[in-house]
Amino acid sequence: MKQDKIHKFHKKSRRRGTPPTLAKLRLQSVLTGAAAAAVILFISFYFLLTPLNLHAPMLWITAFLATLAFALFNNLTFALGCQGYENEMANERVSWRELSEKLSLLYFIPLILFAFTILAALSGISALHAGAYASLLKVEDAVFEDDLAETLGTDSIALMDTMSAQMLGDREIGSLSNVVSQYNVSDDYTQIDFNGSPKKVAALDYAGFFKWNNNKGEGVPGYVTVDPVSMSASYQECASGMIYVPSAYFGQDAARHIRMHYPTVMFGNLHFEIDKEGHPYYVASIYDKTISLFGGKTVKGAIILDPATGELTRYDLADVPVWVDVVYDGDLICEQYNWFGTLQNGFVNSVFGKKGCKQVTTYYSDDDDESDDVAPTSDYGFVAKDSDIWIYTGITSVNGDSSNIGFLLANERTGETHYYEIAGADEKSAMAAAEGEVQEKGYQASFPSLINVDGNPTYIMVLKDASGLVKLYAAVNVEQYNLVTTAATQAECMSRYRSLLGLGEAAEENNLSSAGEQVSEEPLTATDEAVIRIRDIRYITIDGNTWIYLIDDKDGLYRAKASAHEEMLLLEAGDTAAITYTGKEIVTCSKKTSGGDNTSDNRPMPDEADAPKDNTAPPADAPAQDSDMTPPADAPGGVEKKLPATEQKTS
Repeated sequence: MKQDKIHKFHKKSRRRGTPPTLAKLRLQSVLTGAAAAAVILFISFYFLLTPLNLHAPMLWITAFLATLAFALFNNLTFALGCQGYENEMANERVSWRELSEKLSLLYFIPLILFAFTILAALSGISALHAGAYASLLKVEDAVFEDDLAETLGTDSIALMDTMSAQMLGDREIGSLSNVVSQYNVSDDYTQIDFNGSPKKVAALDYAGFFKWNNNKGEGVPGYVTVDPVSMSASYQECASGMIYVPSAYFGQDAARHIRMHYPTVMFGNLHFEIDKEGHPYYVASIYDKTISLFGGKTVKGAIILDPATGELTRYDLADVPVWVDVVYDGDLICEQYNWFGTLQNGFVNSVFGKKGCKQVTTYYSDDDDESDDVAPTSDYGFVAKDSDIWIYTGITSVNGDSSNIGFLLANERTGETHYYEIAGADEKSAMAAAEGEVQEKGYQASFPSLINVDGNPTYIMVLKDASGLVKLYAAVNVEQYNLVTTAATQAECMSRYRSLLGLGEAAEENNLSSAGEQVSEEPLTATDEAVIRIRDIRYITIDGNTWIYLIDDKDGLYRAKASAHEEMLLLEAGDTAAITYTGKEIVTCSKKTSGGDNTSDNRPMPDEADAPKDNTAPPADAPAQDSDMTPPADAPGGVEKKLPATEQKTS
């Protein structure tokens, strides 16, 4: 009975040989497939912010997924709808096989898109365009002494890493109860040059969706600036709240706000900066693909967003305002230089001969092992130069040794890149040398900065304890990384380093002292104190001055100049002494107990006319003489070693 009713309905409504139910079913199938494709397109554009640009690989992936979803849902809906109508289809001479063949044609569209995307990606690989990749970054050879001004002071040296900046910023915001309850400090700090001084800046972030929903009308109230020289942070309140920020949602999200206004632009590297008046902005780099369809990523401009008003301004690369410090991000510069360094003599040479191939220095994180399965990461530091921020990184051969053959400086605003041919230790070796100076403390060195000290390329860095607090500063000579100094302040560290090289006022004081003239020295500032049991004492003559080295029972090493600490001449192996010190330099020393009995006052004083024994110090004013005594392994020189930098200055 039911089948008769259906047959009569089809017979009355027959049109052009096809039952109307099939026509409706086709329409329903198309609408279902279109809805599935629309969901894919909406997710890609609104949430993933895919640009409508043929050079964007994500656009082609989206097209593939959308057409595949259309074909799947269209065919599935039609197939399910046709169940129970086999007899009617046979009566109306509609073949299921014919319908299936027609429906299967829909799958060819996503397959074609998928194949085209793969071929387009392969057509832009470096093996086919080695010369084009090598020419993306213009690298100029330069002279280090002429290009990087000599570092005379310490107010322009930015040594703070992002982790230390985060600690200071969080501590500053933690004291503001009305702010910390609603906002966090962003982890994305930007290194900028603010009116001639290096600064790290980060905006506040909403502390979650509900905090945004409660405060979206007022916006984010301010940002944090961190001074990497004075190691201090300050909170800056904005005149108007920042509405369009990365931590906001929906239309107030900064990246989405840019995408809605520039749907075809490929942008990235969205970061926070402030202008010379302290007004906050977000800056995004505009990218272009110059090799084939997807290859050869480079920068062509920037978009600047005023987060308070939502105003957007697009600039070509040559027109970017001078207060903007970052348009080329460091990772892109390192990637482009690796193309330049490895592909300039052709792709085949980069794989087999490797003649002249070089790359930026890389490292493995503490959680990675140096295996073929883990790719090393490039690292770089920052240098403030010509009111801009330049990244610097060492250049090494592709063989992966621990030495540099040169250095790279690149302007993050303009992309201008300079190469300096200077052989020396790489950054990790210098960090290890600095850590070795205070190995008993277990301090860890941050990634160093590169400075010029009277023509001597020098690494300068901070040493931090396990909690991330900065304890010491260290300077390491690039070309001779056994020349190391540490101190509690940047100024003191630089003074000692210049003295070590035979430069400046400190070196002149040493020369006057060796000539018998009385010169007052600036006292050191003690940062630590300890009670040690002396295992051994060594006396080493360095540049005409006698130094006393104390080695404790835990293999800790401390030293002091004999002329400044004559009381230490009474110390013997086995004694217990209370010392205050910074790094390994002794500031004060007093004997607590003697190694034998406690009546050390009856011990005879050494006769100055007698030759000094192994553990007896020569008089402070005795001339330097050869000695068979071997200095400790980490002593900075001895009677048998002269500093090359000093020889160059005195010759």
